[in-house]
Amino acid sequence: MQISRTTLSPTQVKLKITANQQELESIKQHVLGHFARSVKVPGFRAGRTPARIIEKQVDQKALADEFLDHAMNGLYRKALETEDLRPVAAPDVKLKKFVPYSQLEFEVEAEVVGKVSLPDYKKIKLPKPKVTVTAQDVKEVLTSLQTRLAQRSETDRPAKLGDEVVIDFSGFDHKNQPVSGAKGKDYPLILGSSQFIPGFEENLIGVKSGQSAEFTLTFPKNYGVSALRGKKVTFKTDVKKVSEMKLPKLDDELAQKAGPFKTLAELKADVKKQLRSERELNAQRNLENELISRIAGGSSVDIPKSMVDEQIVAMEEEEKRNLTYRGQTWQEHLTEEGITEEQHRERQRPQAEARVKAGLVLSEIAERESLKVTPEELEVRLRMLKEQYQDPAMQAELDKPEARSDITARLLTEKTISKIVQYASK
Repeated sequence: MQISRTTLSPTQVKLKITANQQELESIKQHVLGHFARSVKVPGFRAGRTPARIIEKQVDQKALADEFLDHAMNGLYRKALETEDLRPVAAPDVKLKKFVPYSQLEFEVEAEVVGKVSLPDYKKIKLPKPKVTVTAQDVKEVLTSLQTRLAQRSETDRPAKLGDEVVIDFSGFDHKNQPVSGAKGKDYPLILGSSQFIPGFEENLIGVKSGQSAEFTLTFPKNYGVSALRGKKVTFKTDVKKVSEMKLPKLDDELAQKAGPFKTLAELKADVKKQLRSERELNAQRNLENELISRIAGGSSVDIPKSMVDEQIVAMEEEEKRNLTYRGQTWQEHLTEEGITEEQHRERQRPQAEARVKAGLVLSEIAERESLKVTPEELEVRLRMLKEQYQDPAMQAELDKPEARSDITARLLTEKTISKIVQYASK
């Protein structure tokens, strides 16, 4: 096989592939073997008919089509290995010359991962984060538990701090138009819990069941929903119920109600253990993210545009799911942001590029470190997932080739991150 490579751009190449007669003859014999399983020739047992006879019996167009498909796919894969190329999408293939089973020449244009230049990632060091759990941390969890187990007694008096109110509320902008994401029905809210933005709960103090309250607030500039940051919203709120809260005592009885504990001391010990475990996990993730960010920041990568576009679509789909959960449509979100769908996608591009770059950097490290996922490791992970998801349909999904491929990729990423963390901790 002869390969002529032309670099069209850092992420686009053209390969001219020419096969020799010996390669084509080998491919032809292989393809005839496929036909041998279905062609019946008098005097020969199935699968035992000589290739030269099979060739005369089969439809010549079907033979040529399968030959070309098999030959071009196989030769293209070999060319990728020879040229050390990683394609990111289906290539554009053009047949240039085909003399049945003796001459074959075709061209392939493919989008590929460009050159990846890494820093000396083995020298990047990060201290292992220290995790602490204080008595106050434990106390806050126990207070929350007390609130969940509190006795609620409905009252006709005006609401005060510490009461639970059940409310319907809707937010409106300066044009008296509903604000998406600022609406709730039958929402239980403990006054003084700081669940809502500053000023909201304070405006419900003194309001009785059956009464309404209307007030205007400005969302904090660091609010979680970007569309609401710094926005003035008028809330119309109906108080449907006011309940006085009677918190249970922090004692062994409460511990027994909370779980498989005999004493308050056991409950406190378990809360501390769970908090530590959760914080250690978060600290580890933060360490990994910081390490990946530093390595990616010191790397240079030619990123294929199609990979970034795919990432943008994935990010958009995730955002749409979150909006659906909040009761907001995609068009409402775009209108609120004051942008078009195309503008939204372009705004996502830098973050998408960063994610793709990080993935390519980890892939390059995995290759340099010769990291692999063994069949045994894949089977163990599949078994764990099947135990986690008992639904037969979900288990069937896990057996599909694309699912196995995705899980293998995730396992390889985990191995790679573990390796760079190991270097960073030395």
